[in-house]
Amino acid sequence: MSRSKSAASTDRTPVRRRIRGLDADERSAQRRRQLLTAATELFARQSYSGTSIEQICQQAFVGTKGFYDHFESKEACYTALLEQISTGIQQRVAEVAADTADADWPTRRAAVLAAFVHAIADDPRLAKVTFGEAGGISPAVEAMRRSNRRWSAEFLKHQWLQADPAEEPRLLALALATIGGMFELVADWLHHHDDGGAPESVDTLIADLERFVSVVDAGRAAIR
Repeated sequence: MSRSKSAASTDRTPVRRRIRGLDADERSAQRRRQLLTAATELFARQSYSGTSIEQICQQAFVGTKGFYDHFESKEACYTALLEQISTGIQQRVAEVAADTADADWPTRRAAVLAAFVHAIADDPRLAKVTFGEAGGISPAVEAMRRSNRRWSAEFLKHQWLQADPAEEPRLLALALATIGGMFELVADWLHHHDDGGAPESVDTLIADLERFVSVVDAGRAAIR
């Protein structure tokens, strides 16, 4: 009899407490999403430097302890947010490039540029957080920005090589310069309204980027 009770007790597994249908891990993941959503809103509205951890917690309805369960600092929260946004952008443009892989380069270029712009501009907060806030926050954030630019340049280089495998070997340097110019156009578009200019449409930004990259392409063709 005692052996039977002992065997039964060893077969028991802890019951994970569920609150509102979520277990502890799911609630933790939900709090993290709430914090990143709140940080997106506040960083876009009142800037990184103008936002405190306490404000993020109040906006997210998460306690300060909950914040530090996920992020060691406001910088770490911003870095996680920048990584999340960047990953979303990269996935979107990569999917479009794959979907248009059989098209000629001008057609694929137009599709990829439109996907890039819509990924950052359909929700204006994302453009503000990525292109309006990242500069000068910290060396760690700057390293992430450089990593994002390098990924973008490698992606563009791959697209060029797919269109013409005989391209020159130093293509990455040109791709990096092109991406830098593209990002500057995005930043200028983003700040135009803040500087008192009339709001410009997403289509205007797409057209500006398309013209810029097509000019680069024309230059590449001219020197080959």
